[in-house]
Amino acid sequence: MKILYTAHGSATGGREGNATTDTGNISVVLHTPKEMGGSGGEGTNPEQLFSMGYSACFLGALKFVAGKEKVKIPEDAKVSADVGIGPRDDGGGFGLAVKLTISVPGVDKAVVEDLVQKAHIVCPYSNATRGNIPVELKVA
Repeated sequence: MKILYTAHGSATGGREGNATTDTGNISVVLHTPKEMGGSGGEGTNPEQLFSMGYSACFLGALKFVAGKEKVKIPEDAKVSADVGIGPRDDGGGFGLAVKLTISVPGVDKAVVEDLVQKAHIVCPYSNATRGNIPVELKVA
């Protein structure tokens, strides 16, 4: 694979710390959600960051495949990701599960469903998670 771009980020303090990009354009305070035994403070958490990244990447993949098929994706198209975390069934640690909800107003639902399946093949986040965590796709 030819690398076109590499992002650089780091975190200190784990789930109760800070995370930033090397460019400084993103800098966040991290807090563990109350549901996981944390303070649930004002900060964000890795699952929220992952949900935003997956949503943006999947919408980009959807626009890419739609462009190849000459389907216009409207500006108000939206992908929302619910990222759940919990103990794995095998007791060996924690796992994730994702549900992507895709909304493409003004485009026939059957067309969107076809494009979503194709985007799921193209999207790097989908490729990274495939076979590792459950990912549910829902067209709104």
